[in-house]
Amino acid sequence: MIKYEIVKNIGVVSTGKNEWNKELNIIAWNDNAPKFDIRDWSPDHVKMSKGITLTKEEAENIYMLLDKYFRG
Repeated sequence: MIKYEIVKNIGVVSTGKNEWNKELNIIAWNDNAPKFDIRDWSPDHVKMSKGITLTKEEAENIYMLLDKYFRG
């Protein structure tokens, strides 16, 4: 069984037809150091889809890439 703790909910990226939210959270998986996490969650946060986890450094790199992209 996977153990997780949502340390901080940063926000909802989108809401699907099934009422699940794609969220950006900081999550500690299996008692490891917290990481940034993007995935779909059921409204009660009991069920989840596959997602992506990022270290702080990876999240910063994505932030810089997106900033560069949107600023042209």
